[in-house]
Amino acid sequence: MQEPFDIEIGPVNYSVFPEGNDSYTIFKDGREYIQIQKDTSSIWLKMDYKTELPIFEEDEEVNAIGQAIENYVPEEDDEDEEEL
Repeated sequence: MQEPFDIEIGPVNYSVFPEGNDSYTIFKDGREYIQIQKDTSSIWLKMDYKTELPIFEEDEEVNAIGQAIENYVPEEDDEDEEEL
């Protein structure tokens, strides 16, 4: 499974924790903010905390976070480069 990583959208920093099956827990300002899941190639859904079911409502911030997740490229560790 993918390791947690940070993304930046404008002035806001988010910490992304992959949960598997295209699901992610997102932290904002050091606090758990939302859970999102990929629906289609360009649509991401916010998950309801109580029922853990998707909320089928267009949300620009959720889609922007999802797009940043898709565009994220993990940085190479210096240790990995030294081993080569």
